[in-house]
Amino acid sequence: MGITCGIDWAEAHHDVALVDTNGEIIARTRIDTGAAGFTDLLALIAEHCDSVEDIPIAIETDKNLLVVALADAGFTLYPINPRAVARYRERHGQAGGKSDPGDAAVLAHVLRTDRHMHRPLPAISEQGRAVKTLARQHQEAVWALNQTVSRLRSLLLEFYPQAVQAFPNLKHRAATTVLAAVPTPAAAAKLTSRRVVTLLQRSGRGNHPALAEQILTLLRAPALRQPPQVETAYGHTATGLIAVLVAMREAVDALEAQLGQQFEAHPQAAILRSAPGLGPVLAARVLGEIGDDPERFTHPNNLRSYAGTAPVTMSSGRSHYVKARKVRNKRLADACHWWVFSMLTKSAGARAHYDKRRAAGDHHNAALRNLANKLLGRLWWCLRHDIPWDETAAWPVLTDAFRPVAS
Repeated sequence: MGITCGIDWAEAHHDVALVDTNGEIIARTRIDTGAAGFTDLLALIAEHCDSVEDIPIAIETDKNLLVVALADAGFTLYPINPRAVARYRERHGQAGGKSDPGDAAVLAHVLRTDRHMHRPLPAISEQGRAVKTLARQHQEAVWALNQTVSRLRSLLLEFYPQAVQAFPNLKHRAATTVLAAVPTPAAAAKLTSRRVVTLLQRSGRGNHPALAEQILTLLRAPALRQPPQVETAYGHTATGLIAVLVAMREAVDALEAQLGQQFEAHPQAAILRSAPGLGPVLAARVLGEIGDDPERFTHPNNLRSYAGTAPVTMSSGRSHYVKARKVRNKRLADACHWWVFSMLTKSAGARAHYDKRRAAGDHHNAALRNLANKLLGRLWWCLRHDIPWDETAAWPVLTDAFRPVAS
């Protein structure tokens, strides 16, 4: 093996180290994070290597602009987990010292001694990376929206509990439309049925006088009150939170629309959507985390381990037990959890497998993980061979059980 390169990246600069086969550091430098720094890095590498194939690069991330530029230039990159780098650092010293140039050298040594133990950056297409970006940002936006809803609910309980009674789901457009118009109990006392009907129509609920009367009754129900000035202050705060919530909800809808368009244009979209329980958003999240590099997961067990559905065996002396895998892609694990949960009502085979695991003693989450483990194996096969999901092939035992016997 020839020269290896380690890059310790930071917001303001990147430290670079080149190490030869004997473990000697042959070059060090610090570059800026822009185009000029990238040019300097290429010039440094060109001084010691003839081509990009001659020098693998280790870095502690897989998603910043430097990684994109290096991958586009043809380098083989190895994203190394920071926890692994910390353990490698301890091989060279126990004092606990740490520096950016030192970490760059440690990263280069990782590839010099253990390159075969690490996976290179997967070659995911531009379209696949776009799906991943939109899927992750959509999920982040949904999480932020839910946090804002929780903040609003907590605030209302402090001065306006009638609003929570009238609108248990504060994410609904009807809730935000009505509460934006009557953000305090004092404002609700002046509310009329006609006004509520108008607000509901504005939110898209149509003409529902009975619903309007129910909402009005709940909003005007007797309750404890804050002092007038305090209640007004709470009302201003609620109005601001409602405006934020509305804007975030619109952003989530826009991201979801863009995600759907990008996902449906991907060549593997039809295969993923053919699987029961995988709607457009969930399927896009699965694709975004798995990627479309055909060489990334050469065996279904690789994918299962990555998703965290494959268990881990702990064995030492007379101790031997199996437990759930904690180190995993948590976003993919979350998507798989909701996929299998949906499959219970959409696939007779999935339901039968889940019931079988429950009867064998698995608790709910363990049974779901076992089912997800099986489903991922089938999904890997479909993606590997470019064929749509087939329930008959996925659950052959169940199919045989219900096949009529020839007379």
